Order: sequence, then structure tokens, then C-alpha cells
Amino acid sequence: MNHLIADIIEPIDGKTSRAICDAVGERLQRDLRLESLGPSPHLLRLMDELRKRDGYAEPTHRRG
Repeated sequence: MNHLIADIIEPIDGKTSRAICDAVGERLQRDLRLESLGPSPHLLRLMDELRKRDGYAEPTHRRG
């Protein structure tokens, strides 16, 4: 039972590796669409600070 993990794992072939990469890429594209992502809370705070410095008091978001 002194086998290393690398000794018991079989390497995957190029075709299988490519299929895994393609599937992961498709999933990331589906889950991380740019239109579904909004600005981060940090960016919103920075934008609020810039507006305040420019004389605009209306924040871009409301704190809950």
C-alpha cells in the first residue's frame, strides 16, 4: 500500500483531454456571460466616490 497516487492513475489520451477542455469551456461561457455580470461592489463604491468628488450625490446602488 505504499503506492504513490501517480503510480495508480492512468494518463488520459488527447481525445479525452480535448473533450474535457471543450466541455469546461462551454460551461464557463454559459455560466459567465458578460451581460449577466454586473459591476463588483468595490467598483460601485469607487464610482460613487468619483460622483461625490464631481458634485453628484446620487449613488449608483443602495446599501442594504
